[in-house]
Amino acid sequence: MIEFLSALDQILSITHLTYLIAGVLVGLVVGIIPGLGGIAGMSLLLPFLYGMEPSVGLGMLMGLVAVIPTGDTFTSVLMGIPGSSSSQATVMDGFPLAKKGQAARALSAAFLSSMIGGVVGAIVLSVFILVARPVVLAFSSAELFMLTLLGLSVVAALSGGNVYKGLAACGFGLLIGAIGGAPATGEFRFTMDIDYLYDGIPLVVVGLGIFALPEIISLLVKNSAIASSPNKLGHGLRQGFKDVFANLPLVGKSSIFGSLIGAIPGLGGSVVDWMTYSFAINSSKDSSQFGKGDIRGVIAPESANNACASGSMIPTILFGVPGSGAAAVFLGGMLLLGIQPGVSMISTHLDLTYTIIWSLALANILGALFCICFTRPISLLTYIKFSVLTPIILTLILFAAYQATRSLGDFIFLGVVAALGVMMKGANWPRPAFLIGFVLSSGAENYFFQSIQFYGYEWFLRPGVIAIAALIIVGFVLPPILKRRKQKMKPEQLTQDKEQNSMANTVSWTDWGIIAVMGGSATYALINIWDASTLTKAFPIIAITIVLFSIVMIVSKYIREKHTKVSSDLAMNMVYIVGFFAIAYGYYLFGFISTTFVFSFLFLKYLAKASYVQSTAIAVGLVVFLVTMGRVMNVDFPEGLFDPYLLSTIKSFI
Repeated sequence: MIEFLSALDQILSITHLTYLIAGVLVGLVVGIIPGLGGIAGMSLLLPFLYGMEPSVGLGMLMGLVAVIPTGDTFTSVLMGIPGSSSSQATVMDGFPLAKKGQAARALSAAFLSSMIGGVVGAIVLSVFILVARPVVLAFSSAELFMLTLLGLSVVAALSGGNVYKGLAACGFGLLIGAIGGAPATGEFRFTMDIDYLYDGIPLVVVGLGIFALPEIISLLVKNSAIASSPNKLGHGLRQGFKDVFANLPLVGKSSIFGSLIGAIPGLGGSVVDWMTYSFAINSSKDSSQFGKGDIRGVIAPESANNACASGSMIPTILFGVPGSGAAAVFLGGMLLLGIQPGVSMISTHLDLTYTIIWSLALANILGALFCICFTRPISLLTYIKFSVLTPIILTLILFAAYQATRSLGDFIFLGVVAALGVMMKGANWPRPAFLIGFVLSSGAENYFFQSIQFYGYEWFLRPGVIAIAALIIVGFVLPPILKRRKQKMKPEQLTQDKEQNSMANTVSWTDWGIIAVMGGSATYALINIWDASTLTKAFPIIAITIVLFSIVMIVSKYIREKHTKVSSDLAMNMVYIVGFFAIAYGYYLFGFISTTFVFSFLFLKYLAKASYVQSTAIAVGLVVFLVTMGRVMNVDFPEGLFDPYLLSTIKSFI
């Protein structure tokens, strides 16, 4: 009870509320930009966590992750463009309602549903904390290591398409996370004598590289506004509220269902919205209007999305196994703040756990209120041509990446990871699986080392370990068996599966490129680690085995089954990657602030076709932002050739 009240007192403090509101506002903007989502947004905020009080920093992150499913509703309803994978089902009825002039009704119903879903999700999270506390306290490092593997296996199995692609991505994430010093021995691995790699690749760089830059490049290639054909908000704001209250049972069921699904690693928003949409159709007496503008088709998925974000925190906080990609970055934020998830969160840091829960609930309420009160001005952001936003977002990405180690290596490896991200996005390989594997790598290796240290090599004979191992095996073996039984019972299902397989059985040169990168990296790692001590190479060999086994299975499937050759058409994307390297080097060579001004002005004027006034205003605004943040965060940007002169000029005017 004391911890509960202490958390309530903490979130009501002015400092906590300020940072929570900042996270909410950033989350709304990030949610509106299609493709970015929680992973990129949280990665941008990670540098700001340094030096913060843990409760305040986590509050800011929770503010962002809680409202992104709310912010992405704008593009889903007004434009028929999902703001993220978790808002795809909302398009089915939200966009038809907008076409009927009832966009305001759909938006208000979505925002109120999201608020209720988020609060219900926070309540479910608090119940899980109380119920699961004895179980978590009984777990040793051996069981926690197996839980990590269970989480990875579920993520891989539910990644969609080829399960071995998900497994390969997870394994490759584990391997990349193992770069640097081994926690058990202190020996360095896979550094290739590059100073930057001795401490490993920072999470900020990986998160922004694998998600943010590929999405920005993809939108740049399209070179259009977020919204191409505007829909008016129309009427029905109050009617949307009435619709929600008239369908409270549906809201409650969808919220609880979303929370439970979110707790399963690998599922999350991209699945739960369609599940609840299907539930709404099946539970309706009259489903004839679904897909044509039925408000229940908006209420159900929106209730589940925000609840799902809360649900994904359950395995993250209790076991250190992120339930989604955004939860993986949140886990990294916890580690940056010196907080170890797991047992400590329900024993010594129980007040911090309640702070997270209160922050989730409050952020959902604030996010919904902001959206309802400022629906019209926020919706105008969707009409901005994305190329106008590019210099702003790119500057923020470079600023965030540079805070990792404040060296040129941050920019270089950001580009390298982005190239991998572009390839994985183009070939439909699961990027969240890679990121979750990367984030879990350090913790999993620590649990593995502690298991050997405490129990010797007989740790895998513990009953809890055997039980979790059985779950992992069942998770891989059972789905194919059930699928075959279903095909025998329903012959028409076999025809459908063949049609789906014909669509999924495609291969491109990008697929082979990813296979070459992963296979080559795993082979190099095996050779590099072979003569190291047992504790230094034990965990990397597990990751290497996962990668090589998965690649063998993928290649064998390509050989055994007929695959249609397709083109990923990533030539222009790779041109932008090369351009990024050139720009990043310019930032370092000529000076961060000077290059920001010149690049932003030229890009806006000649590529975005903005006016001189707009181009100059945005470029100057970015310079002011960087100078201000440099002073507030005590950041020394790369001065290069011109920044000393520019900064001295600026100081003369201050």
